[in-house]
Amino acid sequence: MNTTHFISSEILELSTISDIIFLNKKIELSKEAIDRIENCRNYLDEKIKNQDQPIYGINTGFGSLCDVKISKDKLTQLQENLVMSHACGVGEEVPGEVVKLMLLLKVQSLSYGHSGVQLKTVQRLIDFYNNDILPVVYTQGSLGASGDLAPLAHLALPLIAKGEVVYKGKICASQDIMAQFNWQPIQLKSKEGLALLNGTQFMSAYGIHLLIKSYKLSYFADLVGSISLEAFDGRSEPFNELVHLVRPHNGQIKTAKRVRAFLEGSDLIQQKKEHVQDPYSFRCIPQVHGATKDTLDFVHKVFKTEINAVTDNPNIFVGEDEIISGGNFHGQPLALALDYLKIAMAELGNISERRIYQLVSGLRGLPTFLVDNPGLNSGFMIPQYTAASIVSANKQLASPASVDSIVSSNGQEDHVSMGANAATQCFKIVYNIERILSIELLNASQAIHFRSPLKSSAFIESFLESYRAEVQFVKEDLVFYKLIEKTIHFIDEFYIENELLFD
Repeated sequence: MNTTHFISSEILELSTISDIIFLNKKIELSKEAIDRIENCRNYLDEKIKNQDQPIYGINTGFGSLCDVKISKDKLTQLQENLVMSHACGVGEEVPGEVVKLMLLLKVQSLSYGHSGVQLKTVQRLIDFYNNDILPVVYTQGSLGASGDLAPLAHLALPLIAKGEVVYKGKICASQDIMAQFNWQPIQLKSKEGLALLNGTQFMSAYGIHLLIKSYKLSYFADLVGSISLEAFDGRSEPFNELVHLVRPHNGQIKTAKRVRAFLEGSDLIQQKKEHVQDPYSFRCIPQVHGATKDTLDFVHKVFKTEINAVTDNPNIFVGEDEIISGGNFHGQPLALALDYLKIAMAELGNISERRIYQLVSGLRGLPTFLVDNPGLNSGFMIPQYTAASIVSANKQLASPASVDSIVSSNGQEDHVSMGANAATQCFKIVYNIERILSIELLNASQAIHFRSPLKSSAFIESFLESYRAEVQFVKEDLVFYKLIEKTIHFIDEFYIENELLFD
């Protein structure tokens, strides 16, 4: 098995990133990437040597200070000052798995040879990645416009032996880790600080991490929804292919097909029903879950484009002999996509909580709150409260961040995306969805017990057998938060093949 991923000009796919993460692969620059980086740096060195005209961010100040010319002997200090002064992040620490993705995506973007960085700068970022030396980055501080300036400044600080890193579970001073590995601080050359700080790798890393998790949770929403349908004695007709072929949204068709596959061979779904219709939270699973799937596909397309792009500024075009200051750092495409993902994932939680509510309501022969002796036992009354509380929090978090903007940098940066805020809000929503689905699984597993001796499909029965090995049937009241924690862990550990996640 190949344990190294080579950074090259090939399109970086979401499935490739998932594979890199799952197999804990090392990363390495391909020969073509090395050549691109070195050619661009050599070109920039010659350009600076042979001309004195101002080039933004290379021999000028930054932002509203773009008209201040900097002398050649101060260019290294200019870049180091940029990194230090922009490291203004506050708030919670960014999770390590997201920081590691930031390193990977920054290396990918710099490898295209339009950023003017030194090869040794990129190699040091790779050293951090491969040795699990993760810079301490904070969640607050980026406007998602002139790149993710503050988070990326924290990502870059260890290159110059500043700031802190997490290594082997402990926060350490960067200079101590440099000494431990016998590394010398990088002497940043012209343009490098800007190349490291301009870019969308904070938003992109969050987006990729959340997409991978969202695809997994989309699958689980279908599976857990199917178990709830069985437990509620639901009908199969709403999942008939004919219904969906006359309204052929891809996600809707896929959801109905998946549910039919989950229920194949079930005695429960085939038994005679006394009711004509099910509530929308069951009957409209294909339409609601399917719309989320279609959203995931759109968001996937946006982030796939972004992680295979150059997002710093200015951009250097060696073949055309051009250095162009533009706006590829602006996070508007990501901000809109992240807001869309927020809404779509929040809806999975919304409809899940409604199924939970139906299961505990004492309908269709199920005991009230899914427990014997209700009254003496409160049973599954309060887990529904918890789910409802989380759903309400998600509604607040799902309000779009991208419709906001604020003026910064003395008016030079007068429109910003707020994509970084969308990213951190989306992180909370997606992890909240895992909690809600866990509560639904807890309820559905309990409810389907009361349908015995009738059985569900072989697939669902096998899945529930694995689950019940971790979380057993509840006969009387006990401490419920432990059951929810165990269920979250079960869902998080249940591995779904890549082809199920990303097809």
